[in-house]
Order: sequence, then structure tokens, then C-alpha cells
Amino acid sequence: MISPELFTLTPPRNGVTLDEIVMDKVPDRYTLGPGTWKTLERHKKYHEGKGHGFGYGKIKKPYKEKVTRTLSARYHKDGAEILIDQGDDKRPRRLTPLECSKLMGFPKDFQKMFDLENHSDERVSDTQAYRQFGNSVAVPVVTDIANRMINKMRAVGALPK
Repeated sequence: MISPELFTLTPPRNGVTLDEIVMDKVPDRYTLGPGTWKTLERHKKYHEGKGHGFGYGKIKKPYKEKVTRTLSARYHKDGAEILIDQGDDKRPRRLTPLECSKLMGFPKDFQKMFDLENHSDERVSDTQAYRQFGNSVAVPVVTDIANRMINKMRAVGALPK
């Protein structure tokens, strides 16, 4: 039997917002190339004409109360799921690996491995980072589920209080 509390979950109101995640200045390498951007625009137009749901997800400021699409392991290819608008005169950009780590709720000591200023041996390539984040589950979600399981197990006497 499925526990009724699973149907009453509400999003936390004390989480990190996109304003805290998205950086104002990032290296140009995160801006989509002209060919990639034209391809995404062409695919979106084609699929809209067919009535399909394909398209990219582009987020514009202000970010207040906005959410993103799901980050996938293929994000390194074109970033289509979550693109950051950079204004009319510039192509959109991908999230940086540091922004992805924040979006997925990883702890600050883990985020340092994706800081653009970190040139240590701990740093992985952007492609590997995008694959790792896209194959992950948001850390706060797992934490919340685990805490609810522990509380339920304590309530039924399966764990000490």
C-alpha cells in the first residue's frame, strides 16, 4: 500500500532560487555556437509545425519563481533543455557545471570541484560534469525522501526514536 503522505508533498519554500544559481558573467565558451543555435531554432519550428512538443528551454530574467526543465545527461551536446537568455544581440548559453551543481542541490564542498577558478586535479571536463549531473537525482529530493522514510520507520517502531 502506498503511504498517503506521498500524495501530500509540497515543494519546499526555502530552497535555492535561480537568481542564486545563474551567474551574470561566464566565459564565452558556454554561449551556443551559431550552427548549434540555428539547428535548435530550425528543429523547434519544424516540430511546432507538426504539433510535436520538441523545443529548447530558454530562461529569461527575471528568474523569480521560475523553474527549469530537467537536466539530462546529453546536456553537453547542445544544452537544449536549459538555455540562459543573454539578450537579443547574443545567442543563449548553457549552464556552467557550477550552476548545474547548484541546480541539482549538491553541497558547497562538492560544488568547488566545478568552480571555474578551480584548476586542481579534482576538476573534471565539462562534458563529464554534464553527464554526471544529468544522470543524478536532485540531492534535496533524495534527502527529503530518506528523512520521510526514517520518520515513518521510527513511527512504526522499526527504528529507535
